[in-house]
Amino acid sequence: MANSEPIAVQQLESLRGLLKDVISGNPFQQEKLAGTGLDESLDSLETFTQTCPFTTKDDLCRDQEAHPPYGRNLTFPVENYTRFCRTSGTTGQSLIWLDREEDWQWMLSSWETVFRATGAKSGDCAFFPFSFGPFLGFWTAFEAAQNLGILSIPGGGMGSLERLQLLLNQRANILCATPTYAIRLAETALTHNIDLEESPIRTIIVAGEPGGSIPQIRKRIENLWPNSKVYDHHGMTEVGPVTFQTKDGEDQLHVIEEAYLAEILCPDTQQPVEDGETGELILSTLGRTGSPLLRYRTGDLVRPKHQGDRLTLEGGILGRLDDMVIIRGVNLHPGAVDSVLQNLSHIAEYQVQINHATTLPEIGIQIEPCKEAPRTIAKQAEEALRKHFLLRIPVEIVAENTLPRFEHKARRWQKIS
Repeated sequence: MANSEPIAVQQLESLRGLLKDVISGNPFQQEKLAGTGLDESLDSLETFTQTCPFTTKDDLCRDQEAHPPYGRNLTFPVENYTRFCRTSGTTGQSLIWLDREEDWQWMLSSWETVFRATGAKSGDCAFFPFSFGPFLGFWTAFEAAQNLGILSIPGGGMGSLERLQLLLNQRANILCATPTYAIRLAETALTHNIDLEESPIRTIIVAGEPGGSIPQIRKRIENLWPNSKVYDHHGMTEVGPVTFQTKDGEDQLHVIEEAYLAEILCPDTQQPVEDGETGELILSTLGRTGSPLLRYRTGDLVRPKHQGDRLTLEGGILGRLDDMVIIRGVNLHPGAVDSVLQNLSHIAEYQVQINHATTLPEIGIQIEPCKEAPRTIAKQAEEALRKHFLLRIPVEIVAENTLPRFEHKARRWQKIS
């Protein structure tokens, strides 16, 4: 039964319990909280946000380097932990993360929220088209689906065509993938003359990279997979599953506030932003007691929109603080460039190159056109980019199958130094 108490009351109660545990047993958090006066007697969420220091990924990396292999952000003896994960390292050094079974189940409950919001239920069949590595990613989704009575099919150790055939033969109606790989599977179907009009897929849950909340990318995926609906989600290995999308909320992500205390702050002033303004997402885990994070600077740029006492993120994850580049005085976020390129037809794949070897950074884009693409596709891309950013960005055509394809997070932005 859902808790009828206001969400802020629930969050304060959870935070008090968390502080009690970490102050008594977590060396990393003990050092962070020293001198703050924060403990289980916490009187308000405002006191917490005004008093608790931030935690950054650099803090965690330094701690693991100084105290290998797991660092000190462990509330219990290491023999209490049963799950090992590692961050993907797409934004820098990898982190190792350990979880107890209780904390793992806490994360599964968040993923169950994600599934329920799409209408998924017992008796459905979900396909996960990738190999499971040491990343949290869809591990928690796979097990949460099983908890809900959903038949869960792994697709590791296969090529795209074999995965597609297994998905169709097993009549899976839910696909969990990155936006890039959902597109890749559909393109594989086109290459092999497989008609997805008859596909059983009705729900596509995407995560791992921006895309599901970008209208152009969402529309492209839904066009490639007829009769389907795309739902966006995002999370982080060191935090857990954070957001979900509802059937009637294509342009926004809902924060799972029973599990997280979220703040959205101006990166420069570290003060809360107003609804509709862009800020950095700051998260405190209200569970995951064995390896908690308090006021964690995620680096994700978002735009808050409150619905009553509930927080949504308008437009999903807009970009990352550390991804922005300044080209000839223009601020470029990868998500904005991706949105322009994904809105163009006839582009099979692309890669963005940022050249730091010059006096000032420069940008260039390589595109791999589809077979039916017009000869003017490079000029079309340059014009679309110029109109959007008021900046000339050179576009180069490359041969078919030149650029890499991705199963997990796409790494289309390359730095040259």
